[in-house]
Amino acid sequence: MMEDEEFEFAEDLEAILHLTPEVQLAIEQVFPSQDPLDRADFNAVEYINTLFPTEQSLANIDDVVNKIRLKIRRLDDNIRTVVRGQTNVGQDGRQALEEAQIAIQQLFGKIKDIKDKAEKSEQMVKEITRDIKQLDHAKRHLTTSITTLNHLHMLAGGVDSLEAMTRKRQYGEVANLLQGVVNVLEHFHKYMGIPQIRQLSERVKAAQSELGTQILADFEEAFPSQGSKRPGGPSNVLQDACLVANVLDPRIKQEVIKKFIRQHLSEYLVLFQENQDVAWLDKIDRRYAWIKRQLLDYEEKYGRMFPEEWCMTERIAVEFCHITRVELAKVMRTRAKEIEVKLLLFAIQRTTNFEGLLSKRFTGCTLTDVPGQKKAESPLDSTNPFLEDEPGEDLGTEKDEDLTKPRKPKAPDNPFHGIISKCFEPHLYVYIESQDKNLGELIDRFVADFRTQGPPKSGTEEGGAVLPSCADLFVYYKKCMVQCSQLSTGEPMIALTTIFQKFLREYAWKILSGNLPKSSSNTGGLTISSLLKEKEGSEAAKFTVDELCLICSILSTAEYCLATTQQLEEKLKEKVDKVLVERINLTGEMDTFSTVISNSIQLLVQDLDAACDPALTAMSKMPWQSVEHVGDQSPYVTSIIMHIKQNVPILRDNLASTRKYFTQFCIKFTNSFIPKFINYIFRCKPISMVGAEQLLLDTHSLKTVLLDMPSIGSQVLRKAPASYTKIVVKGMTRAEMILKHLKMEYHPYASQNSGI
Repeated sequence: MMEDEEFEFAEDLEAILHLTPEVQLAIEQVFPSQDPLDRADFNAVEYINTLFPTEQSLANIDDVVNKIRLKIRRLDDNIRTVVRGQTNVGQDGRQALEEAQIAIQQLFGKIKDIKDKAEKSEQMVKEITRDIKQLDHAKRHLTTSITTLNHLHMLAGGVDSLEAMTRKRQYGEVANLLQGVVNVLEHFHKYMGIPQIRQLSERVKAAQSELGTQILADFEEAFPSQGSKRPGGPSNVLQDACLVANVLDPRIKQEVIKKFIRQHLSEYLVLFQENQDVAWLDKIDRRYAWIKRQLLDYEEKYGRMFPEEWCMTERIAVEFCHITRVELAKVMRTRAKEIEVKLLLFAIQRTTNFEGLLSKRFTGCTLTDVPGQKKAESPLDSTNPFLEDEPGEDLGTEKDEDLTKPRKPKAPDNPFHGIISKCFEPHLYVYIESQDKNLGELIDRFVADFRTQGPPKSGTEEGGAVLPSCADLFVYYKKCMVQCSQLSTGEPMIALTTIFQKFLREYAWKILSGNLPKSSSNTGGLTISSLLKEKEGSEAAKFTVDELCLICSILSTAEYCLATTQQLEEKLKEKVDKVLVERINLTGEMDTFSTVISNSIQLLVQDLDAACDPALTAMSKMPWQSVEHVGDQSPYVTSIIMHIKQNVPILRDNLASTRKYFTQFCIKFTNSFIPKFINYIFRCKPISMVGAEQLLLDTHSLKTVLLDMPSIGSQVLRKAPASYTKIVVKGMTRAEMILKHLKMEYHPYASQNSGI
């Protein structure tokens, strides 16, 4: 029973003394200790083994026991002291709580006293400042009243003075006074309900109306629309009247400007009437010379009469431009049959020069506020190619810079562009028809020159080069495009583009496709498309070296035309109005040049392919069944290699500037030759085992030559393109597999005895 009770007590004690890991960690942080007895995982057996590691150490067991008992007594004393010290903690806590409550009550009482005193102070301040606020309001109202009375006095006096000065036409004093009266009257808008104020406002409006009528009458008297001549110089009264007009309704100012400009340009309408000789295009310079004299005369006589901000000189010039545009349009409609290209271009050139002169002299600020007029359409960004290209640059030469390269900074837009020259646009069909005729003659000259001079010869610098006529064509195209873009960026540019398309196609047909050599001497009546069709069993005559050079030259020219046509399309889109950009499309012409390139490559492929046909025919007629031993490559292989070595270096040298098309030629020839070679292999049946081995040797020789074909005969060894090598390896491997299959088909045991 005793043992059971002790065991239960030990379990209870262990349960009480077992602490959570968090509590144990906190105790270790507050009371760090290295004593094993303080560890949470204390093990009595290990501790005893540590104290007595050997039997000999048991000799001092009494000393160890005494030390432990001493330590236990010290712990008991410490526990006892702590327990006794906690006896009065509860009572002390209650006392401290009561003291805190008393302190809080005292603090609350003090806060309440302070609040009561603050309310009393606030009430006292309100009583003190009540009178001050009343005085402030009174002062503000009194100041407002005095200011209003002063304004009223000024307004009443100003209105009286304004009426008196108006009757005396003292415009210099009126100009300053009227602005002041109008400013003062703005302060009385909220008092318009008062009859006296409303009466003063009506008097001001009446004075303004009277001033406007009076000023218009003075200007009509000084500058009558018909009748007497203009006075010799400006009037001070009218100069002051212009200052008054600045303050009045803007319509008065516009009416004054309109009357003066109409009277100033009345002589122009008489001198250049539609029925006068000087009204025609050949004397258009006289119009611009007349306005230059008039502007100088105006600045000398009337320059100081009108305020500078009215920009009267520019307004006169702008009105002259509008009148001139209308008058020229009427004259050209009446005498449309007399308009020639040179005359039209002369008039346009002089007109655009005059518009450029206006842009240097004026800012164009009046183009938006002249009644009844709209601002002249500004040109499309960078419509003048002379701002981008240096003199002498050509669009169609290989040395020229690419049109897609960065251009020079653009010049500022001309706000006067088209203000007169727009009237020529309906008649630009004359120019377009002229360019149509000129381009037709140019193409005919190219054809005649080609027939006279003949194709480029081999061994010369021209062999395989771009035809000179191509550069000439695009130089002329650039000239036309620049000229037309200066005349108009609208429908005429679309018409010119149509002309360009027409003659690009004609150049491709007449100069390029029309001069491609025929594949044989007896095919003179055949078309190019029929030449390109492979005719099995026919033997075509081999092209001469000069003919090969001609084909390469046409191919290079077509490639250059293709690239330059794309640039031409981009340039046209830059120069035409944005709304018309979608109508510029030279894709059909680029496709035409692509067709010429394809036809040229196909002719070169067909020529070399046809040259190899006799060798392949000889191969199919050889007695492969009676071949007794394997030797060197067969004669037909030597013949094929000879033709490849003759043609390929010539083509490679002449297509050096268009390397990608030489690669296309190699690929197309390989795609044509290898299937044909495989087809002839099947015609060689029956084949003996030795014959099949000889064919395998020949196939390997051809494979080697085809792999080296892009650089054959070249001093510079260049690795063939990977795409080409893949085609050769795949095709010739198939031929080799067919031959091995034939060996197995006719000689089942050949694979055991053959050395290949």
